[in-house]
Amino acid sequence: MGNILIKGVLLQGRKRDILVTDNIISKIADSIEAEGATVIDGSKKAAIPGFVNMHTHSAMTLMRGVNEDSHLQEWLDIIWKMEPRLDEELIYWGTKLACLEMIKTGTTCFNDQYWMIDTAVKAISDMGLRSLNPYVFLDLFDQTKAEHLKKECLEIYSKSKDWDPLNRFAIAIHAPYSVSESSIRWASDFAREHDLLVHIHLSETKKENNDCLQQHGLTPTRYLQKLGILGPEVIAAHCVWIDDEDIPVLAENDVKIVHNINSNLKLCSGYRFKYKEFKDAGLTVSLGTDGCASSNNLDMLEAMKTTALLQKGWREDPTAMPLDELLDTATLNGARSLGLNCGKVEEGALADLVLVDINNYAFTPNFNFLANLVYSANSSCVDTVICNGKIVMQNRKVAGEEEILDRVNSIYKRLV
Repeated sequence: MGNILIKGVLLQGRKRDILVTDNIISKIADSIEAEGATVIDGSKKAAIPGFVNMHTHSAMTLMRGVNEDSHLQEWLDIIWKMEPRLDEELIYWGTKLACLEMIKTGTTCFNDQYWMIDTAVKAISDMGLRSLNPYVFLDLFDQTKAEHLKKECLEIYSKSKDWDPLNRFAIAIHAPYSVSESSIRWASDFAREHDLLVHIHLSETKKENNDCLQQHGLTPTRYLQKLGILGPEVIAAHCVWIDDEDIPVLAENDVKIVHNINSNLKLCSGYRFKYKEFKDAGLTVSLGTDGCASSNNLDMLEAMKTTALLQKGWREDPTAMPLDELLDTATLNGARSLGLNCGKVEEGALADLVLVDINNYAFTPNFNFLANLVYSANSSCVDTVICNGKIVMQNRKVAGEEEILDRVNSIYKRLV
C-alpha cells in the first residue's frame, strides 16, 4: 500500500491537496509535495467521504426486478421460495455485482445481511470494500432450524478470525416476527459475549406492529426491551412505525437507527420516518438502500434525495432535512454506528473518500456544492473511489467489471 496525493481538489469550498499515507488521510493543506506518491489531478473535482450504506442484502442483486408491485409479505413469500436455490457461486458473483454497483455510486463501506457470509466476504475482499457481515438468525419458529443456526454461527464466527480485517463479523436477528424468542436471546447473548454488533429489522410495517401488539401486548421495540436485547450494539433498520413511547426506549439504550426510504416507499411499508424526533432524542440516524430486490439499486445519492424530499413533504417543512445533516446520515453517522473512524475527510481519518466530477451541467453554477450533489446530479458524477487507502475506481473504471456482468448474466436464471 503506497501513498496517494490528490492535488487541487475542492474540499468544503476550498481548493486543497490531500495526502493519503497507507490507509490514513495524513495531511490536508493548500499545497503538499510527496515524492513517490501516486498523484491524482483533483482539479474540476470535489472530495467527499465515501458513503456508508447501513442496510442492504448484497447478493439480492440477483433478484433485481423480481415480484414487482407487491406488498412486503407477498414479496417475502416469493423471495423465500427462491433463496433455497442460492449456492456459493451465485452468492459470490451476486455480491461482487453489489460491490461493483456500490463502488460506481460512491459507497466504500456497507452493513450487509445475507446468506453464506464466508463466501460473500471473499467477494467483498476481492473488490476492496469495507463491510460488516452479520450471521443471520431467521428460524421461522422452527426449533430444529434454530439449533442448526446456532451451530453454524459458531463455525462461521471461528472462520471469521481469518477474514480480511476490512470485513467484520456480526450478528443479525432478522426480525421479531421471523425469529423465535429463544433464538433472539441466544443471538443477543452471543453478540455481547463476543463484543459484536447486532443488526435487526424493526417496525418496518404497520402489520408487523399490529401483529406484535396482538401477540405480545407490546410494540416490537418494547417487546425487544422486555427480552433485554436492546443496547448500543443494536442497529435497527427501517423503524417506520415507531411510536412516541418507543423513542425514549430506543434513546435510553442508544440503539442506532437506519432509514431505508426507497424500499419503504416501493413496498408501501410507510414513509413518515420520524427523523426529527429521533435526532431530538439524541439517536444516531443513518441511511441504507436495502437490497436490490426491494429498492432495485444500491445508490446512496438517490436515497439521500428521496429522504430529503419526503421529510420536507410529509412535514410540510422545507427545513426538515438540512443538507449538512443529510450528508452526515449517508456518511459519518453510519461510520459512528459501526465504530469506524471514517465518514469524514479529515486528517487522521481512514482514507475512504470519493472524488466527484464537477465539470458538468449539474454543478454549473456551483453556488452550493451539496445542493448540486443531492438535487441536481446523480451517481454518474462519481469519478474516483478510494477505500482504505487503495484506489478501487478511477475515471469510472473498476477492474474486472465486464467479467462480473458476464458471469451474473450467465448464472442468475438458476434462481427462477
